[in-house]
Amino acid sequence: MSIQLEANPLRQGLIKERAIDPCVFVIFGGTGDLAHRKLLPALCHLYYADMLPRSFAILAYASSSLSDEEYRESVRDSIRKAAPHLPSEGHIWDDFAGMLHYMKRGDEITDSLNNLKKQLSEINSSIGAEGNYLFYFAIPPSVFREYADGLAKVGLAGEDQGGWRRLVIEKPFGTDLQSARELNAALQKAFHESQLYRIDHYLGKETVQNIQVFRFANSFVEPLLNAKYVDSVQITVAESIGVETRGAFYDSTGALRDIIQNHILQILSLICMEAPTSLEAEAVRDEKTKVFRSIRRISPLDVDDYTVRGQYTSGTYLGEKVPGYREEKDVAPDSNTETFVAAKFYVDSWRWAGVPFYVRTGKRLAKRVSEVAIQLKDVPRVLFGESYRDEIRPNVIALTIQPDEGISILFEAKVPGLTYRIQPVRMDFKYGFAFGATAPDAYERLLLDAMLGDPSLFSRADGVEATWEVVEPILKGWQIRDTPSYPYLPGSWGPREAEEFIERDGRKWRRL
Repeated sequence: MSIQLEANPLRQGLIKERAIDPCVFVIFGGTGDLAHRKLLPALCHLYYADMLPRSFAILAYASSSLSDEEYRESVRDSIRKAAPHLPSEGHIWDDFAGMLHYMKRGDEITDSLNNLKKQLSEINSSIGAEGNYLFYFAIPPSVFREYADGLAKVGLAGEDQGGWRRLVIEKPFGTDLQSARELNAALQKAFHESQLYRIDHYLGKETVQNIQVFRFANSFVEPLLNAKYVDSVQITVAESIGVETRGAFYDSTGALRDIIQNHILQILSLICMEAPTSLEAEAVRDEKTKVFRSIRRISPLDVDDYTVRGQYTSGTYLGEKVPGYREEKDVAPDSNTETFVAAKFYVDSWRWAGVPFYVRTGKRLAKRVSEVAIQLKDVPRVLFGESYRDEIRPNVIALTIQPDEGISILFEAKVPGLTYRIQPVRMDFKYGFAFGATAPDAYERLLLDAMLGDPSLFSRADGVEATWEVVEPILKGWQIRDTPSYPYLPGSWGPREAEEFIERDGRKWRRL
């Protein structure tokens, strides 16, 4: 089935030149939160937009005892909550629901996966999926290895019998450098690296994808992005919610592992990478990995000069009392786990030498927003003189990743009138306004690419390990120096120490 923009007004922007192969999409953990909140609504969107092949089925594999019909009803309820604008009645829904199948997993992995193999064979024969299977691990990372090994043991990982086999896994990809290496080795023992798709949903967001186009398709942008013209770069990933129901996971993870090791370093690599030789996946991933390897490693003994940890306390947010982190369910009452991190990185490459990259992320902050802000250097003050020193502000190129995807440029202009006054003004580009269409959800983009066999937006093994090489010295430094997580109030922008941290360099965090 070829995909044309004109035939798919629901999800503009998802265009591919070649057809998606017939396949069976197998969701391990098919009754879980990720499956019902993200994966199944994304697949439903793609189906309604006529982007899935006619020979297609979804097989959910989980521990609950459900019939196919019971599972279909649970998916209908999830679609109504997650995507209420989509039909959940009528023949279109019936056609989608007919693609849904369910299988209860057994207690013994090998026997259960042999049964899965039999059911896949039956589905494959009935719909003509040509032996193409995509496995999605929406399961805890602690069982990735045994299920990958199990799939290989029962003959579901190899491609020697015809048809392709792909495995999509969710982060975290390890908890430190050693565990990441062990996980990669285990996965590569069961599957070839070309079959592995390590998903980071941030890479599916429209503005993140647009970074390459903005940089390399506009002649006025790329010449500015280097140490000659850039003063500093700020990357912010802020959330207004707390840890919610993820207390147990978060207390063993923290903001550095949860956001900086993956989301923020991926964004940083797209800002810093050199132009790849092509848009082929390996060419792009080669350049990103070069950036990861160029990031200056922070000595554990110097960690307090380059990072600040924070942890939200109880307080009031939008008029409601909210608990502090240590009061959240499944969080240790004396936990020092950070819910906020501010850090400064340097990329020791010819292009970026000496430019500081300030990053921050946190929960229970003032608002939900993700942004990259590139601040250019000041102009010489010889032309306008001392009287205009405070009126002229540095130019800023800001890329908003969420919630209002777009790009803005802050520049100086003369205020209309008889006096000579200078004032900063903003040029804004918003996706919804410019294109008149809602950007597709990140999971739609990523699932589509996985089915197409395009790994461009997925992480490669060496890239994952290189990001852990950046983060691990910070983790060790915090442990050696017993670095505290400074308290901050809900609805703030983090602890006071984070403001002092950037002000030591004569800069300020952007107001968002």
